[in-house]
Amino acid sequence: MVLVVTTMTQVKSIPAWMAERQLGLPELVAAAGLEQRVAAAIVAGRYTPSPDQRQRVAAALHVGVDEIAWGHTTPVEHLYGHGPQFGRSP
Repeated sequence: MVLVVTTMTQVKSIPAWMAERQLGLPELVAAAGLEQRVAAAIVAGRYTPSPDQRQRVAAALHVGVDEIAWGHTTPVEHLYGHGPQFGRSP
């Protein structure tokens, strides 16, 4: 009989990992080697990073790429004020 033990990785947002690691944005920028504006957009959830940027951010936070919840947190359809009805006739 073989006993297989698996552990679940804990997935958190970047701000949650930063708070746990007590890292501010300047420290994340320096550790990840990203531009300030790009790092700020990634942290705020306004920008989905490339695979290379994901590796850099994960390494700066000392976690695996699969332990970070990536993606937009801001609804994309409302970014420019057009809303869901843009282009439709009443």
